Amino acid sequence: MSALLSGFPLADRVAVVSGASSGMGAATAERLAQLGATVVVLARRKDKLEDVVKNIEAFGGTALALAVDVTDRAAVQRAADQVAERFGKADLVFNNAGVQLISGIEELKVDDWQRQIDLNISGLMNVIAAFLPHLTESAAQGKPTDLINTSSIAATRILEKFSIYSGTKAYISHLTRLLRVELGPKMVRVATIQPGMVDTELPDHVKDPDASKLMADLIHDIDCLQSADIAETIAFITAVPRHVNLTEITIMPTAQAL
Repeated sequence: MSALLSGFPLADRVAVVSGASSGMGAATAERLAQLGATVVVLARRKDKLEDVVKNIEAFGGTALALAVDVTDRAAVQRAADQVAERFGKADLVFNNAGVQLISGIEELKVDDWQRQIDLNISGLMNVIAAFLPHLTESAAQGKPTDLINTSSIAATRILEKFSIYSGTKAYISHLTRLLRVELGPKMVRVATIQPGMVDTELPDHVKDPDASKLMADLIHDIDCLQSADIAETIAFITAVPRHVNLTEITIMPTAQAL
């Protein structure tokens, strides 16, 4: 996707991006910084985060890398405290960390089930718990304020062997709708993105041969979304006027049917 926004519409904003070491998270962090935001990137892989920070600093942006496992609630809270001390309260949170592990339910891959629940649900909730006070305070001060959660079209599509992953994403999509009821009146914009097939490293985690073939065929046969497409969408959601909340965005490759 070509850049649709120009200038610095996110100047003076403090953005936090989880799952920022690669793919959609890294691309979004860099795009938000290009548009003027100070960006804090969170993930486990410190070396990858530092690459993102170097890319941002190369074009004059400001960024900070914090190596954090979002399933560790105390570590996420410490990161939130560091953000507040260094830059002030965050007013933009892209809650993006997640993992996709596909298997038939009768295979009983319970460790994979738990890993997806821990990261996709508990990790997401830990980020919300740590940064929600930042967001509500920023909104009370009259600033544009955004919480954006990454879901998936798997939240609504019925795909064989995707049951646990799809269940975690359905949780995220519905949670986001419910959070708007409480946070919208406080002027905290809450949104979810539900991407279709994005050409990132996420499918590399999939070991099931049927699911791997499905994804490989999609990547081969259609013009898949790129991380930059997601990044520009997130940028647009956050750059619209404060009274506008784009709440639930499904982003599909035009040729993807499922």
